[in-house]
Amino acid sequence: MAKNSKNLFGEENLDIESIERAKTIPSRWYYEPEFFNFEQDHLFTNHWQFICHEARIQEPGDSYTTDIAQNPVIVLRTADHEVKAFFNVCKHRGGPLAVKKGTKTVLQCQYHGWTYLDDGSLRGIPDWNLVELFDKKDFGLEAVEIKIWQGLIFARINPQTPKLSSLLSGIEERIAPINLGALQFHSEHIYDVECNWKVYVDNYLEGYHIPIVHPELANLLDYRAYVTETETWHSLQHSPFKAKESVYSQDGGEAFYYFIFPNMMLNILPGRLQINKVVPVSPKKCKVIFSYFYDNVQAKQESGLIDEDIAYSHDIQLEDVEICEAVQRGL
Repeated sequence: MAKNSKNLFGEENLDIESIERAKTIPSRWYYEPEFFNFEQDHLFTNHWQFICHEARIQEPGDSYTTDIAQNPVIVLRTADHEVKAFFNVCKHRGGPLAVKKGTKTVLQCQYHGWTYLDDGSLRGIPDWNLVELFDKKDFGLEAVEIKIWQGLIFARINPQTPKLSSLLSGIEERIAPINLGALQFHSEHIYDVECNWKVYVDNYLEGYHIPIVHPELANLLDYRAYVTETETWHSLQHSPFKAKESVYSQDGGEAFYYFIFPNMMLNILPGRLQINKVVPVSPKKCKVIFSYFYDNVQAKQESGLIDEDIAYSHDIQLEDVEICEAVQRGL
């Protein structure tokens, strides 16, 4: 833990009690800027972060941009069909990069037009003839380490981060024969929420609120059989379906709700995956990115199942947003 962090958190709040004696963390951890800054520097910098599903970058030249601990990152499919990631920062003046129009292998700075090949090497510099003591090989893009699991691309910016395999240990075996990597991308929806990111995560991690906040969902899931299992770096909430006929239960099976530390959720249902990523924006704001994937997009789109699924999920999300924003005000 960082120097002076005990003063920041209050030493009495760092003791680990048994679950029967556990207490909620102090409310100021949810709104004071010093805690937000601490989390960026010591939490998100030091843990794997989900970037996107491979289905988002299927063809050479496809790219996806995001942030890790407020550091801009770009991930792309190269001409050799490899997946690579770099800090989305031109080495000249820090401008953002994008795949140059008309190409599949060239990244171009959107500020001054410097270009880089998809291996990160500097390729071209407009009007740079009179600069002395400059060697292109010294100004390539900085690579970001990535790993792919079940088609999901993760990145880390600190090599001392725990192994990704330890983060996801046991999930693949538990959900088998489901293969998340085989699913097709459908759409992405972004919600801006007026609450600290931990408020949203806290809400996700308990089913206690379902009968009150989500009465329709309570009719779908067997709340009395709702179970939470915890591992070192992730937890699983699961429940059998109570309703025989629903947008989810028609394919059989059960619902798996995984939380991956520190800010990712995998909502796995028959023939469908919904990924939630909670992005801290400020001490009192976060952004929640919903990504939808299906095992047969065209057929399920034609049947109306996808529209029904997304509309249902949207209604649940609006209920969560409303209660999370109220909780933030209460804190």
